[in-house]
Amino acid sequence: MKIRFVNLDDAFYTLGFFARTIRGIGNFVLRGGAAYKVLTLQILFTFVEALGIASLLALGIGAAVYVIGMPLLLNLSQPRLIYSLLIIIITRELGPLLAAFIIIARSATAIATEIGGMVISHEVEAYIAVGVDPIEYLAVPRFLGVTVSMFLLNIYFSVFGLAGSYGVVRIFNPLPAEYYFSSLFQALTIHDISISIIKSICFGMIIAVLAISNGFSVERASTEIPIVGLKSVGSSFAWCIIVDILLSALYYTALS
Repeated sequence: MKIRFVNLDDAFYTLGFFARTIRGIGNFVLRGGAAYKVLTLQILFTFVEALGIASLLALGIGAAVYVIGMPLLLNLSQPRLIYSLLIIIITRELGPLLAAFIIIARSATAIATEIGGMVISHEVEAYIAVGVDPIEYLAVPRFLGVTVSMFLLNIYFSVFGLAGSYGVVRIFNPLPAEYYFSSLFQALTIHDISISIIKSICFGMIIAVLAISNGFSVERASTEIPIVGLKSVGSSFAWCIIVDILLSALYYTALS
C-alpha cells in the first residue's frame, strides 16, 4: 500500500488559495468597509479571549523552567544561566509553538466549520451573486485577524511567562525585582526577539490559510463540516511543527 505524506492536489489548492488571499489584502485595505468588523471580531475571539489560557500556560512553563532548572544550574555553579534558559524556552522555542497550539485548538476548527457552514447554506453563492468577493470579505479579514492575533499572543505569552516566573523566584529565592529583570534583559538578544516574531507570523499564516481553505473546500454535504474541522487542526499542528524545526535549524545554522 502506498502512503503519501502530502496530497499534491491539496497542497496546490492551499498554495493557490494563499496566493489569492495575499492578492486580496490590497483591495481589503482600500475597500474593507463592513469586512473590518469581521477582522475586529476575529482578533477579539482569537487573541483577547485566549488570554486566560495563555496566561495560565505561560505562568506554568515559566515556573517549571525555574523550579527544575535552577537546582541543576546551582550544582554546575552557573545559576545566572537560568535567565538564558528562560528566554530560550519561553521566548525562542516553546512559547511560539504553544501559542500556536492555543490558536489551533480555539480558532482553526471554528473558522473551518463556520466557512464550511456558509458554503452548505449557499451564503457564499449569495455574496458572489451580489458582487461581493468572498475572498476579500470572508478570507482576508480572518487571515489578517489570525496572523495579527498569533503575533500579539506570542508577545503576551513571552512577557507573561518571563514576568510570571518572578513570582516563583520570590517564593524560592527572594531576589530584588531590579536584579531579576535586569539579568533577563542582559540575556535577551535581538536574535531571540527576531526568531520569535518570525515564527509567530509564519504560524499565524499557516493556521489561517489551512483553516479557511479547508472551510471553502466543503462541497455539498453537512457531514463534510466536522471533517474539515478536524483536518484543519491536524494539518495545522503538523505544518507548524515542521516549520518550527526548519526555522530553528536555519537560526542555529546562521549563528554557528
